Amino acid sequence: MRLEFTKMHGLGNDFLMLDLVSQRVHLSPALIRKLADRNRGVGFDQLLVVEPPQRPDVDFRYRIYNADGSEVSQCGNGARCFARFVQDRRLTRKDSLTVQTASGIITLKINADGWVRVDMGKPRFAPAEIPFAGDHEALTYTLDVDDQRVEFATVSMGNPHAVIQVPDVNNAPVNSLGATLESHPSFPERVNVGFMQVLNRDEIRLRVFERGTGETQACGTGACAAAVAAMRQGLVNRQVQVHLPGGTLAIEWANDEAPVIMTGPTQRSFDGLLRLNDFNESDHE
Repeated sequence: MRLEFTKMHGLGNDFLMLDLVSQRVHLSPALIRKLADRNRGVGFDQLLVVEPPQRPDVDFRYRIYNADGSEVSQCGNGARCFARFVQDRRLTRKDSLTVQTASGIITLKINADGWVRVDMGKPRFAPAEIPFAGDHEALTYTLDVDDQRVEFATVSMGNPHAVIQVPDVNNAPVNSLGATLESHPSFPERVNVGFMQVLNRDEIRLRVFERGTGETQACGTGACAAAVAAMRQGLVNRQVQVHLPGGTLAIEWANDEAPVIMTGPTQRSFDGLLRLNDFNESDHE
């Protein structure tokens, strides 16, 4: 069996894109892990899937899988790549799209300059909606992690985020503390961990340890979560530039009742053809 795919990235956060409107395949966790292997497969941070809509008021269904085979609800950089991909595949001629995700409906708009503007929806802060084992909603929380007291904000942007403010992201313990906090029992569905350095009222630096993947070059929902956390604490203005290792995203949150708007670039890397028979059937179970 052969399967066409496209490799794309948003600021270095890389994706394998699959059109399952005109193609069919069973995506087991084992097969996804095989494809994600950067030495023996294609390699990616996330696998993004386009499916036919399940509702009459949306254009497509959008599904997201981590490199470890787990399915997640939202991916901001992936949403921008999704918009460009469905146009490139001629699945639509629209510049504005309404897309169904596991966390709800999002809207995407491709600007004239090729950048994509994404309505990421309203952030959520109630512990039960993250989910997080907190007794009540607060601006920040503390946990004992790796024999140290860690203070963080927690936000859901359709997926859970913990945001830690640090003096210098270059020296932040992203891989060690990120991995430990990701699987902390206070986060029953695990958590993405952002390490945020506030530069001034208009700029943030950020590194993100993504659940199921590890540190990535950029994380769109992580950028939204960090910006929102900083805005709620009065550290930055309502429009900020978030500088990630892979590049910069523009994040806007007009007020506490408004959706978060993310704008940024996408890049198509290459197209390819997978021969699924090259992957052992035993790995597809």
